[in-house]
Amino acid sequence: MKRNHNRMPLIEALDNHRSAKPISFHVPGHKNGLLMEDPSFFQMDVTELTGLDDLHDPRESIREAEELLADVYGTKRSYFLVNGSTVGNIAAIMASCSPGDPVFVQRNCHKSVLNGIKLAKAVPILIETEWNDEGTALGIRLDAIKEALKAYPQVKACIMTYPTYYGFTYNLRDIVEELHKHDVTCIIDEAHGAHFTLGSPFPESSIQCGADIVVHSAHKMLPAMTMGSFLHIAGTRVNERKVKEYLSMLQSSSPSYPIMASLDYARFYVGTFTKEDMGHHLKGTEEFVQELEGIHPQLLVKRAHDPLKLIIQLEGRSGYRLQQLLESQGIYPELADPECVLFILPLLKEDRSFPYKEAIRRIRDALSNEPSVEKIAKHKIKCTGKGYFSSLEWSFEMMEEKEEISVPLDHAEGEISAGMVIPYPPGIPLLIPGERITSQAIRRLAEYVENKANIQGHHQLEENLVYVYR
Repeated sequence: MKRNHNRMPLIEALDNHRSAKPISFHVPGHKNGLLMEDPSFFQMDVTELTGLDDLHDPRESIREAEELLADVYGTKRSYFLVNGSTVGNIAAIMASCSPGDPVFVQRNCHKSVLNGIKLAKAVPILIETEWNDEGTALGIRLDAIKEALKAYPQVKACIMTYPTYYGFTYNLRDIVEELHKHDVTCIIDEAHGAHFTLGSPFPESSIQCGADIVVHSAHKMLPAMTMGSFLHIAGTRVNERKVKEYLSMLQSSSPSYPIMASLDYARFYVGTFTKEDMGHHLKGTEEFVQELEGIHPQLLVKRAHDPLKLIIQLEGRSGYRLQQLLESQGIYPELADPECVLFILPLLKEDRSFPYKEAIRRIRDALSNEPSVEKIAKHKIKCTGKGYFSSLEWSFEMMEEKEEISVPLDHAEGEISAGMVIPYPPGIPLLIPGERITSQAIRRLAEYVENKANIQGHHQLEENLVYVYR
């Protein structure tokens, strides 16, 4: 088929999206440029010119910007990342782990964490996750860490996700203290918590909890461009030279100045956030939530520990159906799952506004023709782990020698997964290579498939097949 190179399909799609005047309740945090002083960052798309410094050897403006960043977060050293939190997670893991080292990792981690462990040739020990009754992951427990330490006293690092994608936190301070008693390096994927440094009403930040390395997706919750992230070194257990070396290897040698400029702005935005700003922000969000709760008798609004996250359900409908209704009126949530949609609210300063009133009008229009229906008492997939922790059935080295085959999903229970299978968002793998496939994972994955969710990874789920090792 001859291709039409006069087309620019991605630009066309972006133009179509923008022309619909969408209202953003999703990342990135600049909310379609509404929170930016000057959204015309394309004029800043330059290179390492005289006076513009060098990300890989910063001595001038970038160095000063990173020093200001470290000052805001109270760290020993902070870095700009232009390849997202993915590169920060991988660099932190590779700088902290050697081949064969046992590494604790939260089971509901982002796929980049598992990729980092594989690249480091470390041995992942999966710490099981707590779940609420709605099937939402909450975090890990201190007693799970204590039991894992008994079994693996030689563990070198622990990688935790805090907060969860849905905005839930857990007792991180006590967990970090326990791990430090055993000289374990604590790496925190705090992708969704760059604003926690502001303090109440936001949860305690992982840096305040004593973490050694923290990675922030600044673009998720602060006004920064997509792929703009931070890496912070806060503890004494970190080899800073190794971190810098891996960042230099893994990050682009042609870093984006617009992304870096947006990171500088995001630091400024959070670093100059005042009590007056907080009052303005809280007033706006509270009024929005109150109006949202009154739109439909079956619309349920649940708050996470992070007040910027709203979990919204429409009783009797799936999250995917609610997403369709909202998007029909130009309201785009961050994600949908079988139960709910997730809204990410903007972090507003006093001199910034957000179209909350227009959003309420559109949401009301989206739900105006939705009758109250009988709540469906469907069977909940109970989320339980295999105890406090588990390990892969086969090592990464063993898997390289094995042959893989495809099998029907409903016949895969007990098999060893040969692929990482990831509903995205949120990017948390349901199947991990080397892990034995459980009936629970099959049921959850089948539910995502039934609802036509986006599923990344190595699979053939469009034909109801997954890959396993022979």
